[in-house]
Amino acid sequence: MTLDGLAAALLVGAAIVLVSIVGARFAGRLGVPGLLLYLLLGLVLGASFPVFAFDDAQLATVLGYSALVLILAQGGLTTRLSQLRPVMWPALTLATLGVLVSITVVAIPLVLLMDVGAQPAILIGAVLAATDAAAVFAVMRRMRIGSRVRSLLEAEAGFNDAPVVVLVSVVASGSFGADPWWLIPIIVAVELVGGAAVGIAFGYASAWLLRRIALPAVGLYPIAALALLVASYGLADFIHVSGFMAVYVAAVLLGSAARLPHRRSIVGFADGLSWIAEIGLFVMLGLLASVSRLPAAVPMALGVAVILVVLARPLAAIVSLAPYRWPRNAIAFASVAGLRGAVPIVFAAIPLAMGMPEAEMVFDVTLIVVLVLALVQTPALPAIGRRLGVVLPEEAIELDVESAPLDGMHASVLGIEIPAGSGFVGTFVSEIGLPEGAVVSLVIRGNTALAPDAHTRVRAGDRVLIVATEEARNATEERIRAVARGGRLARWLKD
Repeated sequence: MTLDGLAAALLVGAAIVLVSIVGARFAGRLGVPGLLLYLLLGLVLGASFPVFAFDDAQLATVLGYSALVLILAQGGLTTRLSQLRPVMWPALTLATLGVLVSITVVAIPLVLLMDVGAQPAILIGAVLAATDAAAVFAVMRRMRIGSRVRSLLEAEAGFNDAPVVVLVSVVASGSFGADPWWLIPIIVAVELVGGAAVGIAFGYASAWLLRRIALPAVGLYPIAALALLVASYGLADFIHVSGFMAVYVAAVLLGSAARLPHRRSIVGFADGLSWIAEIGLFVMLGLLASVSRLPAAVPMALGVAVILVVLARPLAAIVSLAPYRWPRNAIAFASVAGLRGAVPIVFAAIPLAMGMPEAEMVFDVTLIVVLVLALVQTPALPAIGRRLGVVLPEEAIELDVESAPLDGMHASVLGIEIPAGSGFVGTFVSEIGLPEGAVVSLVIRGNTALAPDAHTRVRAGDRVLIVATEEARNATEERIRAVARGGRLARWLKD
């Protein structure tokens, strides 16, 4: 590209992003995932305008990995370690044993009933075994779903990229069938453990560094945080362990760190980068697809979609979660909530980049399955969740706590929105029971700011501002969430 074409390229790129943002708004009202709209936009642009033709699978894989790093970083930064810890082992089991079960259940019918070779059948099963972090984070955080189930599905999406990308790379390579089968699980285990070790080291080191360096501008803290997280991926991949595992673990530890400076700016910056990565990723994958080839893959794709939803995912959830004695309704919801999005399509581009025979079939089948599930599965999730009792529309499950640092005073301002159904509604300020070092400083009700006293009663729709010292911040946030769930009796109820 030359300078003469730069203006046109920027104009077209900005227009695509704006159309995607506005379109996602209307898609949400219609119950259609916005991520699906981005993929369809890429398909339409590629089929209608030859200037947008894009067929470089190797570049698509590189850009896809880059986007996934940003998406996993944002998801990790907004995942609390305290919520992740109770579901760690079930999530890891679902992301490893569950992946293996799903691959087996999908691949066997392809080989026996559809006359597909073992290599492409295993690849189709592998790429579709990975749930999509962007889709899971976007959908689960819009639903009023219990934090334990939501944390399980988000952790699974953060963890299962690592084993799947190893499996796909090994199976798609020319060495498939030459190496002993037992070598693959060992490679996966080593990559996962090594990636987790790199992530732990980077997570704690990043938090320690950001708390101690004094940067000249607030805007540099988000850049430094994201650079450290991206570096964790780079180092892990350089030493041949899982970069995806490293960046997700590092982001969780960094986002959960106490007294992280300018936390809100860091999370906001990561959220913006994640959105642009998701839009660009889905549009690019739509451009990579060949619309003329897709009809031939429809029959096989529909069969795979049915096998995946009816047999593979439910069996994977049961085998992975039953040993941990999870409730039946939670297992049932996990069976239908394995959302697919850009991740399977990115992984399906790996065989294309390697020039593997039948790679186009793997990519086309994967793309159609993702489209079908996005149209059918995702819109039905809220109703299924309510039916199973894991989505509670009238109860505030989680209270969002925003914070802004008061650096010179070594304190933070915590701002909380009070939704209808929260335990805060009807509670007097004196009954909140904040720890020493924290105080309710202001209640904003509509357009009025109230200076609260012990007799001020909190109402739905209020915005409550709490000032807490650094030492009292964690205890204050725990107390806020306890009252949000248990109301004025929270101190006597087990949270």
